[in-house]
Amino acid sequence: MTDTVAAPVAPAVDAVAVRRVLDGARCRAQGVLLESEGLALLDAAGIATPRRVVFANVAEAAGWTRSPLPGARVVVKVVAPGVPHKTEAGGVAFVDNEPRAIAAALAAMARRFAGQDVAGWMVCERIEHDPALGHEYLLGLRWTREFGPVVTLGPGGLHAEFLARSLAGDAGLAVTAPFLAAAIDAAVAALAPARLVTEPRRGRAPVLTAAALADCVRRFHALAAFTPEPLAELEVNPLVVSGGRLVALDALATFSRPDAAAGAAAPRPIDKIRALLEPRTIAIAGVSDRMNPGRIILQNVLAAGFDRACVTVIKQGRDTIDGCRCVTSLADAGPVDLVVLSVAADAAAAMLADIAGHRWAESVVLIPGGLEERAGSETTVARMTRALAASRERPDRGPVVNGGNCLGIQSAPGHYNTLFIPGHKLPVAHGRSHPLALITGSGAFAVSKLSKLAGLAPRYTITIGNQMDLTAGDYLRHLAADTDVDTFAVYLEGFRPLDGRDFLGAAAEITRAGRTVILYRAGRTAAGAAAAASHTAAVAGDARVGESLARAAGVLVADTLEDFEDLVRLAVLLRGRTPRGRRLAAITNAGFESVAIADRLGAFERTAWSEPTRRAFARELERLTLDALVAPNNPIDLTPILDDEGYEGIVRAALDDAGVDGAIVGCVPLTGALDTLRPGADHTEDVAREDGVVPRLIRLSEESTKPWVVVVDAGRLYDPMAHMLEDAGVPVFRTADRAMRLLGTWWEAALGR
Repeated sequence: MTDTVAAPVAPAVDAVAVRRVLDGARCRAQGVLLESEGLALLDAAGIATPRRVVFANVAEAAGWTRSPLPGARVVVKVVAPGVPHKTEAGGVAFVDNEPRAIAAALAAMARRFAGQDVAGWMVCERIEHDPALGHEYLLGLRWTREFGPVVTLGPGGLHAEFLARSLAGDAGLAVTAPFLAAAIDAAVAALAPARLVTEPRRGRAPVLTAAALADCVRRFHALAAFTPEPLAELEVNPLVVSGGRLVALDALATFSRPDAAAGAAAPRPIDKIRALLEPRTIAIAGVSDRMNPGRIILQNVLAAGFDRACVTVIKQGRDTIDGCRCVTSLADAGPVDLVVLSVAADAAAAMLADIAGHRWAESVVLIPGGLEERAGSETTVARMTRALAASRERPDRGPVVNGGNCLGIQSAPGHYNTLFIPGHKLPVAHGRSHPLALITGSGAFAVSKLSKLAGLAPRYTITIGNQMDLTAGDYLRHLAADTDVDTFAVYLEGFRPLDGRDFLGAAAEITRAGRTVILYRAGRTAAGAAAAASHTAAVAGDARVGESLARAAGVLVADTLEDFEDLVRLAVLLRGRTPRGRRLAAITNAGFESVAIADRLGAFERTAWSEPTRRAFARELERLTLDALVAPNNPIDLTPILDDEGYEGIVRAALDDAGVDGAIVGCVPLTGALDTLRPGADHTEDVAREDGVVPRLIRLSEESTKPWVVVVDAGRLYDPMAHMLEDAGVPVFRTADRAMRLLGTWWEAALGR
């Protein structure tokens, strides 16, 4: 476990100078800053820029008898708001630093841009630098809908776009934000182009320190205070390495649109999530005499153990249903902690407006869809929104709402379950739970994963739907205080405005406390974003930026849905087994797995067995006369001859080795030497036999505190073996390469906490 390191203090920006530039911007009406004004912003932030002289017209340079700029050569530039790519347009010239040469270049440039909107001319000192990869950067600041101001650092210069596309994943782009300022150093250190100049190369000393690059990014961060009003975006390209320092050669900036800084709605009373997740009283609307979603919700609430005397059904013409009292309206139900609205969208809108207006409930689960997804629903949505907004202004702050278009909530502490899936379709374990909160934008995703993660019983399953009120960030901030939750598994198709910032801010606090946040972000392509919008009306943002920020916050980002499931299993089942290092023991009875494990080591280190471990191995191998056949390597290939007792002995010795931080145990189960099958008519094996390999491995798992997993690479006949291990808390994979990849992902995150 790493020690917590305080983030360096952010450098102060000269706010007076920044405001002077922004208020006096000559091209504000066109929505842009001139390059000279952009460079002045960087000066105010303490970022080095070239020395320069700005002219309103070329005649001003005619009186020069001596250039005030240093060096043998200078750069002459046109200053024009409509010419962002000056080099291609002929708006940049490199000339001798001599008055006549400068005047001639300015005169030629003036003729070239005659009749165009030119604001002035600029003569800059020429900054000598190497244009190679790692020596030029693009540094950008922009306001984003989900995360607020975001800073990106990537390869710059003329080939910026090509290099950014060519470099794989986050290696080509560092992404940070003010709410993750503590992660700037790590983000910069991981940037592949930066490592070319900040690390020694073939005996050459670094040409720039990583600290200098991080400090420049940190200074650029300070300008985020001026977004979204008046700045929407600021870009430096290139930021170059010159003489061991960083110099910004160019700066482009745009102003915000008039609506970019619109006032935020009144804050949601997230403390009322307690009433939502642990209600004392519940009212349900939409329960039918037949088996409809509302009736299923009622039965699931009761099956979870909620006191039926504290459940009220809103239903005309009945006194009771399933033993719960019925009333004709919400007004007759009396104030309750939670109302579940499982009615048509239009009816739900009217009922929610009444609940908000009359203080009939502290919280609402809004089930129906067709609210924000369906064209023509704007009036319905507006009515609900107005009612909620008005309630926020009262002293009680109105109810909190989960949904709409959600499947509901399952809460073990609250002893209720509003997921409208029949119990025989999705059995739920009552009376026990794992330290897991599953928060999803999709109800179908939630129940799909609950079914596949059947051995795990989440403390909370929360399907948030459209997030018309409560957001993913609200839940993460609230549940961060629940110390009985150790793993937060989240599936999202988009964030509400600025909720990405709140969500990842809470995630950073959770991961710093040694707990785990896992995220699968859907809508990562244009087609995916469109599908997400049609599904939950969530607008998917820049996925690459969001995933990079999530990683900076310590979040485990799942690349695939299957990865999400396995990372959840690892996080829950390996809880409390924090590795001390990367020294891995690899044990298998198949040669191909030994090779696969060795091929996929990644950041793992193959430890050398200690002498006591070698002796223990020798005893087990000699017993079966395998000592001449099996070499004590790591990975160690035990061959299919090793029996149940030998497996236990070898794995125990490896786990007891002080030089081992954790293990992967492969067991191809088709060998006749191991009990790996259920009893059958044609054999005497029994996978549950006490002296069989599976119970032996389970006992080892209970005794050991080191993280380790088992690989069962075989077909459906061996599913019972895998399920038995996993039900006992041993993570199981069905291929060694997958095990190595995802165990490595979990391991690196665990080491960083």
